[in-house]
Amino acid sequence: MIRTTSLPNGIRVVTDSESHFESVTLGVWVGVGSRFETPEQNGYSHFLEHMCFKGTLTRDMHQITGPIESAGGKMNAWTNIAETAYHAKVLKSDVPMALDIIADMVQHAVLPPGELEKEKGVIIQEINMYNDRPDIVAEELFMACAYPNQPLGRPIIGPAENIRNATADGLRAYMRANYASAQMVVSAAGAVDHDAFAADCARLFRDYPANPLVKPAPARYAGGDRRQNKDIEQLRINLGFAGVSYTDDDYYAAQVLACILGQGFTSRLFREIREKRGLVYSIRAHMQPETDTGLFYVEAGTGAKHIAELLPVLCDEIVRLPGTITDEEIARTKTLVKAEWLMSRESTAARADKCASDLLIYGRVVPTEERLKKLESVSAADLKRAGAKIFSGTPTLAAYGPVQHVMEYDELCRRLNTKKDF
Repeated sequence: MIRTTSLPNGIRVVTDSESHFESVTLGVWVGVGSRFETPEQNGYSHFLEHMCFKGTLTRDMHQITGPIESAGGKMNAWTNIAETAYHAKVLKSDVPMALDIIADMVQHAVLPPGELEKEKGVIIQEINMYNDRPDIVAEELFMACAYPNQPLGRPIIGPAENIRNATADGLRAYMRANYASAQMVVSAAGAVDHDAFAADCARLFRDYPANPLVKPAPARYAGGDRRQNKDIEQLRINLGFAGVSYTDDDYYAAQVLACILGQGFTSRLFREIREKRGLVYSIRAHMQPETDTGLFYVEAGTGAKHIAELLPVLCDEIVRLPGTITDEEIARTKTLVKAEWLMSRESTAARADKCASDLLIYGRVVPTEERLKKLESVSAADLKRAGAKIFSGTPTLAAYGPVQHVMEYDELCRRLNTKKDF
């Protein structure tokens, strides 16, 4: 059973209860990520996520993670474009303890100077690790090209220079300005009693100030071509278009399109490009929505000698997709998506995350039954319309590695039957 409660200061509490479970995933989800940062602050959301583990007014860092791990639980956090989450999974008897710790972290992090300087080194190592991964570098090039000179186009982790220059005062100011009560959700899923959990939240967050929603700047998709030559064995490419937002009428159609095109062993791209032609080890299509924009893209890795064949085939598969989808593909894909959603219900972490994210995106928890009904209503006509709309837009191409034989952008647009808008 899913229940929600709004605290007087605007923080929302949501639980998804299953009495036969023995564990609970709980945490605080904040509707703030890298999209809320200025160029100088880029990386602050992720840096704060790290620093909240380093101590509060009443706990040192060992008193944050120690009790949860000693009780057999697990604790972690993550940051993305639009959200930051601090969460733990514990046995049901340890929910009050874990909630108290996470509430303390989010409200009373002291950002100790010594730990701040040490964590800078850790994050810079993380940046260096990402820079050694061609798939991540290609994705960052892709985002920067799709959304130039705006937060969506900047890396979540930020540049090393910003991390080196960050101060405790700067991080505190960013946290005060963006961790508003109106975009905070305390979520729990599993063997949790809603009334008791909400009462604990009301006590632990009673002094948190009531602050209005903070909105990021509107997104501006541009598209274009960005490639970076690197003397490595594998060439990574990302090819995509402006997609749909969470609230777009074609949201569910775009999900089905992405699955038919390039998700799983039965997808078109896997069969045609990997199995039939052996041009890649991995290839996948993504539908990545945000609240006011979205992306639809394909990522792949190949060798320098295969790229001349890969891109034309990929373009041809994209062009032919909307008008050639079969009833069998639609039925199979709906079953795949439905199964994925229903199987996620067996994970307390997935359930807690879904409840929190739904509240942050839609202002309500969208029932699984409602999602399934909208999925089942997607027709061949919907897929043809959505595909024609998405694939007629300005493409974004990013390539990283030995790029000498990557198709020219004008030729790419010609193959896709589209044109550049810049």
